[in-house]
Amino acid sequence: MESKSAWSRETAEAIIAANLGKPGAALPILHAIQAEFGFVPPEALPLIAAALNISRAEIHGVFTFYHDFRATPGGRHVLRLCRAEACQSAGAVALAEQARAWLGLDWGGTSADGAVTLEAVYCLGLCACAPAAMLDGRPVGRLNPARMDALLQESTQ
Repeated sequence: MESKSAWSRETAEAIIAANLGKPGAALPILHAIQAEFGFVPPEALPLIAAALNISRAEIHGVFTFYHDFRATPGGRHVLRLCRAEACQSAGAVALAEQARAWLGLDWGGTSADGAVTLEAVYCLGLCACAPAAMLDGRPVGRLNPARMDALLQESTQ
């Protein structure tokens, strides 16, 4: 993944202004800010709320509702493991424990070297290919212990 910009109020304000006219502007703004900075800095939420003429609680609710947004920088790679029922029934629980042990991380954690962030998600839409994961936006289905090892090695490079 490419490096992201350092937080800048001016950049955030420009992103907000560029997205104000879009339908449901809160989501496009949040996505654009995260794309720019690698996360949504807490300082950005009051700026977004003011621009949209909504309360800070409302934008915080939108921000925390969607699992795609993060409040702290993620790793160079983001490994998302599906925790939904279809994947659980196909062995995802054991694979999740394998990943957590291999990486030495809990859910939402980032390795000390900044290589990988481990995230739990509750459906990737790959139920027919369960258990499933996503590495840097690339879906991976039909995981087994060997395929999980390969995915873990790829995520830490």
